[in-house]
Amino acid sequence: MAGQTGKTGKPLKNEKVGQVVSTKMAKTIVVEVSRRVPHPLYKRIVKKRKRFHAHDEEGRARMGDIVRIMECRPLSKMKRWRLTEVVRRAPQVGVQPEDLDVKV
Repeated sequence: MAGQTGKTGKPLKNEKVGQVVSTKMAKTIVVEVSRRVPHPLYKRIVKKRKRFHAHDEEGRARMGDIVRIMECRPLSKMKRWRLTEVVRRAPQVGVQPEDLDVKV
């Protein structure tokens, strides 16, 4: 999205959608983003993965969730992304409903 601007004239930030693979750090999640690209020589479709460290202030994301992250200023040595929204929750196996902060 390089060169595009929003309604306010500011450049749009880069966004990615991926799966949460780690929540072991405080206020940080690791998001794995997969993409399918053709191999440069053989033209076969191959899957490429990259992991991004993202800031999760409230601890909303859990392992296996599909989340949207947005580019931001550097927050630490590894973190240049922040959690925008949880797109889809992962099914929690063996967890009681009162542990999920969900009203049943």
